[in-house]
Formats: sequence, structure tokens, C-alpha cells
Amino acid sequence: MATHSTSWSMMRLPRPAKSESGGWAGRRLLLPAAWVLFLAIAAPWAFAADAMSPLDIREVKVGGEIGRRIDVTVSANLLGIDVEKSFLQPFRPRNLPDGYIGLGKLIDATVRFAAYTGDPRVLALKKQLVAEAIKTQEPDGYIGILAPPSRVWGVYDIHETSHIVLGLANDYRYFGEKASLEAARKLADFIINRWSAEPDRFPGGTGKRANMYGVTTGLDAALLTLYEQTKDPRYLDFCVHFKQYQLPKWNAAIKIGFDVMDDERHCYIYMALCVAQMQLNRIQPDPKLFDQAHRAIDFLTRQDGLLVSGSCSFHEGWHSDQCGTPDVSESCATAYLTRMLDRLLRAEGDSRYGDMMERAVYNALFAAQSPDGRQLRYFSPLDGKRVYFDRGTFCCPNNFRRIMAELPMMIYYRMGTGLAVNLYTASTAKMDLGDGLSLAVRQETDYPRGGDVLVHLDPSRPAAFPLGLRIPRWCAEASVTVNDQPIDKAVEPGKLLVIDREWKAGDRVRLRMPMEFRLVKGRKLQAGRVAVLRGPALFCLNPARNEKLAGVDLKEVTIDPTSLEGPIDDNTIRPGGQACRVRAWSPGKWSPTAAPDLALLLTEFADPGGEATFFKVPDPNAGTLIDDELIQPGGSGS
Repeated sequence: MATHSTSWSMMRLPRPAKSESGGWAGRRLLLPAAWVLFLAIAAPWAFAADAMSPLDIREVKVGGEIGRRIDVTVSANLLGIDVEKSFLQPFRPRNLPDGYIGLGKLIDATVRFAAYTGDPRVLALKKQLVAEAIKTQEPDGYIGILAPPSRVWGVYDIHETSHIVLGLANDYRYFGEKASLEAARKLADFIINRWSAEPDRFPGGTGKRANMYGVTTGLDAALLTLYEQTKDPRYLDFCVHFKQYQLPKWNAAIKIGFDVMDDERHCYIYMALCVAQMQLNRIQPDPKLFDQAHRAIDFLTRQDGLLVSGSCSFHEGWHSDQCGTPDVSESCATAYLTRMLDRLLRAEGDSRYGDMMERAVYNALFAAQSPDGRQLRYFSPLDGKRVYFDRGTFCCPNNFRRIMAELPMMIYYRMGTGLAVNLYTASTAKMDLGDGLSLAVRQETDYPRGGDVLVHLDPSRPAAFPLGLRIPRWCAEASVTVNDQPIDKAVEPGKLLVIDREWKAGDRVRLRMPMEFRLVKGRKLQAGRVAVLRGPALFCLNPARNEKLAGVDLKEVTIDPTSLEGPIDDNTIRPGGQACRVRAWSPGKWSPTAAPDLALLLTEFADPGGEATFFKVPDPNAGTLIDDELIQPGGSGS
């Protein structure tokens, strides 16, 4: 992990005096003005250096299936919401004893979509949401839906209000809206002052610290983002030092099972805290702030916590038995896993995080959305029927919108003085490399349908800088040429290939990744079965697109691995999609002498009618079957 900061960044600021109640209300008056001025001037140099950093969302335009999914999320989902009825109206009476809407998450997603697209309709929606939210702000700073006695203490009130702070802060970040920043600060001050006045009390009413993190998820990100923007140490200090919070000290074991707000069992809450600790690391570098994220990665890749679709969770909790139905792969978990992988990739530059990210994005994330973009899922099971969520409000729909709005920042990363390509998809980007040098980059590819990627580089003048290409673990025989000439270094799967040379306008880098179908062995409850993958794409069985499957137990179907054919064109799920064919035996029909009696079509995992992902094979120990490449040495593989 690469970290660096000037020496003063590790200094501890003088602790402000506590009030008689033990809280820190009114702390702005207690902090010496000289410290505030010092921080405002010096803080930009206090942040730890990451191995990689994302491009500004406004510098990237995405095509391919990732771009199409972003576009339909905006056009069919975001712009199809009745925001007045579903989101804004509940914030006007402000008299409920409890409840949750998700307005802050919607604002956050809409701000990013507006910055990315520049679409007048999205810009208008952004302005409407922000203006109407600010109109409801009370003199003490509160924006929410609860009656005064329940504010802060009611279940999910801090969760709701924190994301409003974050959304408004990002409106200032991308659009310079000072009114949004002021409203965000007033709301953050309300939360801090109210909780500080009763520092021994836990929000949510459970009286448990572990449950407290669940009902306050997002508070750390909101306050740290405000600190990054304002350099006001009150926001950082609350996250770091406040008695009941102390983000640097959060250290939880991963436990199997489900508690709706338990930070040890609830994987979305756990990974959200991991992301927050890594955000804090950029402000106050400390290697221990990565321990929890590394624990999560270890659980996923060595202890069977990762599903073949690239996501995790049973209901909303950690699980490791590889159960695929009914309620697995929560959309919030997929979103925060993707976000956690992004933060780890930024900090450490390890391409395995990109390998995991692409599996999650192309499978679990896209399966959480209808192909036309309009409907969203709470869960995306491997087996059994999938259902769409019945609301556009609440957590999963809004976290889905948020992560889709962040995907443009996960395609390319600044890497030292150059550029790294993480996700392969048709796209363009522009970036400033310093010293008057700018770079335009463009990908041509039909990935994940095919494995050929052509990267066009157009620097404003000839210049030397590194170009990084993620070579996926699934590809053992990738090759790279520069201007049609082979490079003189090894291309290793699972590594970031770095080409450091002088580049000039019109240079072309071609990455060829042969895509073979692979049969990945199931583990634990999926032992003896295989999943079919090609590149990052997972395939599934949709009974509606196959004859003779009425009433058939799909888990008992046995496929003939030697009969796999494809890819074949399939535009039913997406333009440029793919499918494959395989012969199979009905349940109980396989024998060494019996011919397969079924001809099956397997479609991409995002097929909304998919009901089976793992299949029996005649010989589960055949040498042609492989372990999942995302599972690390030391994993169970059982």
C-alpha cells in the first residue's frame, strides 16, 4: 500500500473542551482560529497518495454494455420516477415517528448522473431535488421526515440525513452550488450537536454499539467528504474521536448469519465501514485502516464468501455455504463490494480487485436491473425465480442508482504520471497529465462479447508516460502489440501490464484476450456441479427459452461439457449479447451409454428469466473442470 504525507499530517490537533454534558456542541467556537486557518492552507498536502486515482466523472464517456446500462438507468429509471410523490412529499410534514425514504441517495446519484451526462432533463431533476430538499430545512438545520423527538434517535434517521449531506456536498463538488454546501453543513452540524448533547445514547434504540453502525451508515462518508471540501476539523474530529463512533477503532469480526443492523453479520454495513476507513486513510494515513477491508477480501476469496456471480450475501448477511437461492446477492451488497474494490484498487494498485470488480459488474450488478433499465431487484439469486422490488424508494434501488452513476470513474485511473485501464468497454476519456500535457484515450471493443481491445492514445505532444492494462486472471494467453508490433515483455494473467515509453498522437495498443468457455467447479452446496463462464460473463438457464423443461428440477439436469458450443449471437437481453448451446440429460437420465435428451440454450446471467446457474456433470473430477480463478490459494475449494 502506497502512502505518503507531509509530517504534519500525522500531528494530533488540540482536543476541544467538552461541554458539561460530555458532548462537543458548539465546537466551532472552541477550536483556535489559527488552527482553522492553518488547516485551510495546508490540508491539501495532508492526503495520502494512492497508487491510482479515478478520473473526474466529467472526463469520461462510456459505451458498450456498461454505457448502455448507465444510459437506461438514467432514461428509464431515474427520469421515470415520480419524485414528487415518492421522495419529496414525505419531507414536508416532518412528523413521522420512524421511516426511511432514501432521498439523499437519490440526490447523490442524480448529481453524479447530471455531471456525467450534461443532460438538461437530469440537470433539471437535480435542481428540483436539491431546491425542494433545502426548502424543508428547519432553522436548526434538520432535513428529514421524522417528528422532533425521533430526530437522530429514530431508526435510520441518521442514515437518511447523512446521505442528504453527502448528496448536497457532491452538488457543491460538481456544480459549485454554495447553497448546497451551506445546507449540508447545517444538517451535519445538527446531527453532531444533537448526538453530542447525549453522547451515551445510541441511535436506533437498540442500546448496542454494533447495531448503531447500521442505523448510521453513511455518516462517516458524509462528514469526511465535508472535511475534504471545507477543511473544517469538526467533521473529521467527530468521526475520529466522538465517544460512540471512533471510526479508526472500528474492528469487527465477520460472522455468519443475519442481523438487520449488526456490523459483524450485515455485509453491506461492514463494507460501507471499510470504504469509510479507507477514505479516512487518505486524510490520516494508517495501514491499520485497511485491516477490515483485507479481512473482507480474505473471507470472500479464501473462505467461500464470494458467489460465482461476483457478489455476496444471503438475505443481507455474510454467508459461506454457497447457497444460491432464494435471497442472495443483495443489490446494496453488490454496490458496496464494487465500491470497496474500487477503493482498494486506488490505494494498492492490485489488479485482482479489478478482476473481482468486472465479475460483479457484468453479472450480479446487471442482473439486478431489467434489460430495459426500468425495474430493479433487491436480490439476484443464482437459482430459482427472480423478482423485482416493488418500490423505487428505499435502500437497494437508490444504492443501485448510486453505483451506476459511479461506474464511469472505474474505467480509467491515473497511475503516477500515466494512465491505467481497469474495465474494458467502448469509451473515451480526456485527462491532464501535467506540464501542459493532455491525453485523449479511446477504447474500441465489443467486450465482454469478444476479447479484443484497441486503445487509441492521443497525447497533445510526444511524451513518455506509463500505460497500464489489467490482464484478467481468466486469460492465460493474452497478447499485446503497440502500433502492430509485439511488446518485448511478458504478459501475465492476473497482473497489471505496464508499458512505459514515449507516446505520440495516433499510437494504438491492441490487447487480445482469447475467450474460451470454462467450466468452474462449484463449492460446498454447489459441489459436484459446474458453472459456465466465458471471460467475465456467467451463463444461466432460462426455462422459458428452452423446451421440455416444464416441471423439471433444474438442479438435477446433467450437462455434457464436451458438447458446449458458442458463443452465438443473442440480442434478447442486450445488443451484442451472447449465448451458448449445450447438450444435457434430464434428471435421472444420465448413464455412460445414454445419449443426451435435451438441447439447452444458456444465456447471460443478466437474463431476467434465469433460474439455474450450476449444473451437474458426468464426472465432477474431470481435468477439464477448473477452480474459480478469483478464489485465492488457501481457499477451501471444497
